Amino acid sequence: QNCINLLSFHARASVNALKAWKDSELPLVRSLSSEITIQRENLIYHLGEEWQKLAVWKLPSTKTELTSVKSFLKTALHLNRGGSKGDESVPHALLPSILQALSIQGELHKKIKLFGQVLFKYMLKPLIIYPSLVVEVSSQAEQETVLSLQCTETKADHPDPSQVYTKVLTVLKTLHEHVFDEKKVSEILGDLIWEEMSECIIRECLVHSIPTNSSQLAEYSEVIKQTEDFEGSLKKMGYLAGDSADLLKYARNVNCHFASKKCQDVIVAARKLMTSEMHNTVKITPEYKLSIPKLPSPSGGEKERKESCKKSGHYDQQSLENEKQLSPSTLCLPVCRISESVHQLMDLAIQTLSEAVGSSPQCAVQLFYTVRNIFHLFYDVVPTYHKDNFLKLPHLAAIQHNNCMFIAHHLLTLGFQFKPHLPLKDGVAYFVDLVPGFRRLGARCFMAQMNIQKAEMLERLSTARNFSNLDDEDNYSVASKAVRQVIHQLRRLGKVWQDVLPVNIYCKAIGTLLNTAISELINKIMMLEDISNMDGERLRTLCQTITEEGPLVFNPLPDENKNKKYQEEVPVYVKKWMTLKEISMVLNANLQEIVDRWAEGKGPLALAFSCNEMKSLIRALFKNTERRAAALAKIVK
Repeated sequence: QNCINLLSFHARASVNALKAWKDSELPLVRSLSSEITIQRENLIYHLGEEWQKLAVWKLPSTKTELTSVKSFLKTALHLNRGGSKGDESVPHALLPSILQALSIQGELHKKIKLFGQVLFKYMLKPLIIYPSLVVEVSSQAEQETVLSLQCTETKADHPDPSQVYTKVLTVLKTLHEHVFDEKKVSEILGDLIWEEMSECIIRECLVHSIPTNSSQLAEYSEVIKQTEDFEGSLKKMGYLAGDSADLLKYARNVNCHFASKKCQDVIVAARKLMTSEMHNTVKITPEYKLSIPKLPSPSGGEKERKESCKKSGHYDQQSLENEKQLSPSTLCLPVCRISESVHQLMDLAIQTLSEAVGSSPQCAVQLFYTVRNIFHLFYDVVPTYHKDNFLKLPHLAAIQHNNCMFIAHHLLTLGFQFKPHLPLKDGVAYFVDLVPGFRRLGARCFMAQMNIQKAEMLERLSTARNFSNLDDEDNYSVASKAVRQVIHQLRRLGKVWQDVLPVNIYCKAIGTLLNTAISELINKIMMLEDISNMDGERLRTLCQTITEEGPLVFNPLPDENKNKKYQEEVPVYVKKWMTLKEISMVLNANLQEIVDRWAEGKGPLALAFSCNEMKSLIRALFKNTERRAAALAKIVK
């Protein structure tokens, strides 16, 4: 067959030489050229048939979806070297001779390309992707070798690099020993499959082998060594060019890949926490501290400090402590509740920064900015993702307020705790620049809920028909109901925010809402032009309802006994509280009592009302008489 191949090659060369002569149009030359073409095609056809006989694929059915291990178990490659049985003196087996003939005819590349595509799709790629797939090499006859895929039990989710390299090398070594022992043929196959195969190994194997913890980076040198040996074996067999080292470059760049993978994992974990339920809370007390692991001492830090002391000229042996000490709770967070997810988020940030401390400079910088990205992500994601719940549920709005204040509080010092251990340039803001934004975010969320509660309260009071004509039973019933609804709303909010908000924020919030209701009631009373005795009594009853039940909505703590202190401090948190008490007194007082309480502009009434307001109220309560005129004349400041 080789002789026929060589004769065909020489015949074609001779005909081409004849065509170059002037008489190349002779019928004999055309006939020779046509015959040589026919014979060449016949030769290529027969070579192809021989190739198919000697390299036989057994593949899964075309109807089978290649999506599982089982779908590849029918894959097998039968290699028949040919030659006579027991004839070891044959210098060249049949298969390599066919390859040589195809090369002379210019068809080798096409055949190897098709073979390489099938080899990668049905054998190499499955071996790389599925940890449970292994390749088995067996001999069915003296001249026949079979490569088949088998399944083994394994709990691994991703293939181990050493296992992948072993399986791939088993296939390629077998092909090299039985088929592609010529360097040229190995080079062609290597060029055709290497790029796709190396990408597959990186994507399906090496990516997952990158350590998730900086302490595991030192152990990765074993993977680098295995990768180096793998590429060296491929180069030795001729499958890989001398300058190709795609896998080794990837493996050696483990620090960069570790940082990228770690950053991606951290952001994914952070986003999952941000979009989780927020109602599960943990209690924060003044004794709470972030669990920051012990960090290594900055190199030369102690030495520099001592030298600095020497340069200052002397050591002050006297105690420089101030007689007045700060309270142990100074700069501590007040007692409140935050989301468990936010607590975990802060732990994630600290854990990532701790990883950065023990990493390479490039990795450390990347991890540091990933932590900053966590907080940027929180700022953007949480208010948007939970927006509806923050508006509907006062409890969650309070928790979000605490979450933001908790984050802002720890961002103040987080950078300084890690600054000596991170390779960042001077002037980097670390995290302190994020603090104002988080404070605004928390305040904005809670104020939006406060505005909703104010609007609901004012809407309830608007049903009281301006608190006018209360001598009518229907009007009084509607007004009394509106006031009681407001008290009920405040009591419900007080229960929802109890043990969640810090005590001072709780009292300010409840006080502000109660003040809104009182202001609305006082404004409506001041707008009345005529208040009968019955109206005055009933208005006073409504005011007394608020003065009696208003303090009882201040329940910041679960222990009722501890709440009495805050219930007694209502005037501190409710600006219009004394005004309400004064107007309640006026509604049941005579002219002389009002004048005496005004006390020439120095009494408690004068502190609560302006001259015009007091005069307007007197005119509404009392008929136009000389006594009223005399009283009005005394209302001056």
